[in-house]
Formats: sequence, C-alpha cells, structure tokens
Amino acid sequence: MKKTRKNKSKKPESYSDRSYRQLATESGLVSTIIRIEETDLHILAERDVTTAATDLILQYRSQLEKYIVKNPDFLATLDPFVNDKIAPPLVRDMLQAGIRAGVGPMAAVAGAIAEYVGVGLLKSGCVEVMVENGGDIFMNRVRDCSVAIFAGESSLSYKIGVRLTADKMPVGICTSSGTVGHSLSLGDADSVTVIASSTPLADAAATRLGNEVGQGRGGKSGLQKALDKAGGIEGIRGVVVICGELMGAWGDVELVELDL
Repeated sequence: MKKTRKNKSKKPESYSDRSYRQLATESGLVSTIIRIEETDLHILAERDVTTAATDLILQYRSQLEKYIVKNPDFLATLDPFVNDKIAPPLVRDMLQAGIRAGVGPMAAVAGAIAEYVGVGLLKSGCVEVMVENGGDIFMNRVRDCSVAIFAGESSLSYKIGVRLTADKMPVGICTSSGTVGHSLSLGDADSVTVIASSTPLADAAATRLGNEVGQGRGGKSGLQKALDKAGGIEGIRGVVVICGELMGAWGDVELVELDL
C-alpha cells in the first residue's frame, strides 16, 4: 500500500531517516514511534500509546487494503476517484479529499491514517495527541503551539513555523515537497504546507498545490500560481509555500520565526 507512485526525480535520501523528529520536544508528552510496513508514525500523548495505536493502525490498514483489493484503480489513479458512499469512513474521507483537491485519493493516505489514529486515541481517553506520519500531522492540544516547516535544503527550512491556536483544534497540518521525500510531486516547491480541519484534505491539497508550482517553472510565478489555486479548494484554512529562498502564504496563517 503506497501513497502514490514514486516521482521520477531523485530526492535526497536523508529524508528517510526522519531526523526532523528529533525537533519534537513537546513538554510533558510521551513520544512513541510505531512502524508497520509503510506506516511510520511518531505519536505524542500523555501516556505510552503503543498498544492502542498499533491496534488502530492495523484496523485502518486492513480496511484500506481490503478496499484496494476490490478497487485496484483506487491505488493507481492520480485523478479523483468516483465517490463511494458505502466505503469505510477512512476511504470515504480520502475519496472526498481527492475530489476537492483534484488529485487521486492515495494523495490523502498519510493524513487519513494520522487523523484516524489520532481520533481513536482521543476516544480512548487521551486529551492531547499529535500523530505525525511522514510530515503530515493530526494535532489536538489544549494550548497554543508552533509547528516548524521542513523545506529541504532551503535556507528557510526550520526557520519558519506556523502558530496553531488551541481554539481551532483538532487540526491537520500537512506538507508536500517536490525536492524532499518519496511521495509523488509534479512540482519544484521545497515545501507546500496546508492547514485544514480535515487532515486527509490538508494532505491531498498539499499535493495538488505542490503540483501547481510546476516542474522547472518555479520561482515567483509558480509560487503565486499555487497560492491562487489555494483559494479554490473548499475546506482548507491556510497555505505556506517555500520555493528556494522565496516564501508566500494564503489564508488564515500565523507565521512565526524560529531559532532551532
């Protein structure tokens, strides 16, 4: 079960070591890392959630894998897939995210798994939860916090963050890149970060807006094209695009300068 087909362009392998997770220093929360096949989650919660989170991952992976067996095009398509009202809820959310963003449903898989595991942990009694899945984050905190943006080799990487307020949580914050990581992106942006109430939608929208930057046509025009497109995707709150030394933002975004 893959998020998308790999990009033909070569991206730095250093992303695979998840070294950015070392920057997660949420005071008072217990850090848990769980890896099951392609699923690689970093979870912060008030207690060790290894058993509960593992059960949730297996449950939702099973639902998704069974659906893919019956609907193989769901896995392969890069275009929106027909809405299926009788699909499992996680699959329906991926379908809806793909339709809204104009991409294939698997563009939302990391965000969907992060959100469903996070919501499951909240239902099990956790109050504060952050689930990160390859840079795609579901978050529910009782206080305001900031999330750093990882933008590969850009000088802005880890220097800029997004402030998220407790009154607007839970929230999804997802990042796509044309220069970092293994997921398919057809653009040249170092990072496109999307904030939305739905983590699957944030994930799918990040992919779509990253594509809008355009291979070999980045710079100011590509960045502006992505920001212009953001306004047409229903349900997203804000977007931050970093392309080299350029940065632009759209929507309800509070940027903060970081010193990490």
